[in-house]
Amino acid sequence: MCTLVVLRRPGHAWPLLLAANRDETADRPWRPPGRHWPDRPEVVAGMDERAGGSWLGLNDHGVVAGVLNRRGSLGPDPRLRSRGELVLEALDHADAAEAARALGALDARSYRSFNMVVADNCGAWWIRAAGGGIDLRPLADGLSMLTAHDLDDDAGSARTRLYRPRFAAAPAPDPDSGDWSGWAEILAARESLPGAGPGEAMTVVTGTPFGTLSSSLIALPAPGRPGIRPVWRFCAGRPGEAPYLPVEA
Repeated sequence: MCTLVVLRRPGHAWPLLLAANRDETADRPWRPPGRHWPDRPEVVAGMDERAGGSWLGLNDHGVVAGVLNRRGSLGPDPRLRSRGELVLEALDHADAAEAARALGALDARSYRSFNMVVADNCGAWWIRAAGGGIDLRPLADGLSMLTAHDLDDDAGSARTRLYRPRFAAAPAPDPDSGDWSGWAEILAARESLPGAGPGEAMTVVTGTPFGTLSSSLIALPAPGRPGIRPVWRFCAGRPGEAPYLPVEA
């Protein structure tokens, strides 16, 4: 299970903030965010070396896309296409609305079930493939949280139930000053609800190869701010153990 947190603030200098923890098996090789695809020079994303796709990325148009497994669908199916292709497909588009429409037209039967977020500084969408179809839903203003369950599903997701209120109460990151401390602290938390187990913590640490491998903090600037670029700070390890460093690409 991975986690994506999105804060939408239309009219703000930074109208979209995103936080993400990636949970995966440690033996699956990957590369940190970069321009890894010669046929997609405008894309900066983490690369899954096994399947060639990505879990989270950003393009030069300011579109960000991330994909998560849904519950019960961890790992690849050799009969189906890799879900990491979906991030690259989204980042082929110049705005999030166009990307969401393109993903909505795909055949969900070609992939294992997934959740996605596609966003830019004007809008954001939750894209769900479950039960044989693909559903699109715009994200409302304010805070949204997505795990392997449905959006903001605090009944099904113990992680959402525990941590969404903490994100909502924490000071919003300030990309201008570089202060992401409130969200970074939550992303590093290893607490889970009683009976939920370590897999429902924000940073997952278990006695198996599966756990949290990396973390990201992303901010998209408002339109009409010349010279102001998106901010991506990447943690190439467990939050709280490895630092968040700027992605330079």
